[in-house]
Amino acid sequence: MLAITAHLSIEDAEIKFEFIRSPGPGGQNVNKVATAVLLRFNIPESSLPPDVIERLLIVLASRLTLKGDLLIKATRFRTQERNKQDALERLQSILAHAVVPPKKRKKTKPTFSSTQRRLDQKKKVSKNKSLRRDKNFHDN
Repeated sequence: MLAITAHLSIEDAEIKFEFIRSPGPGGQNVNKVATAVLLRFNIPESSLPPDVIERLLIVLASRLTLKGDLLIKATRFRTQERNKQDALERLQSILAHAVVPPKKRKKTKPTFSSTQRRLDQKKKVSKNKSLRRDKNFHDN
C-alpha cells in the first residue's frame, strides 16, 4: 500500500511494474539485466476520490496514454529495487500535489493611488511624445 497523505493511500494492485533494460551505466551487465522500471498507474480506474482523479486528468493530460495510464520510467540507479523505489516516490509526489485543491483566486481592485499613478505616468509619456512630434508635418 502506497501512502499519499495521512488519510489517503492506494493499493499495490493498482500499480503495475515492468522491468526493462536501462540505457544508463552498468558495464557488462547493461545488455543482460533489466534494471530500469516502467511504472504504470491507471488514473480513471484508481481508488482515488473523484475530485483528485479529475485534477490529475487535467494536470497530467500530456503525460497520459489514451487509456489514462500514467507512465513513470525510472533509470537513475543501477539496481532494479532502487529504480522501483524511485518510481514509487515520484508517483507519490505527483499524487500528493494533486490531492491539494488549488486556492481560489480572490478578486482585487486597484487602489485609488495606484490608479492615479498609472494615469499620471500615461499623461507624462503622452506629453513627451507630443513634444517630439514635428508640428509642420502634421498640419497638412
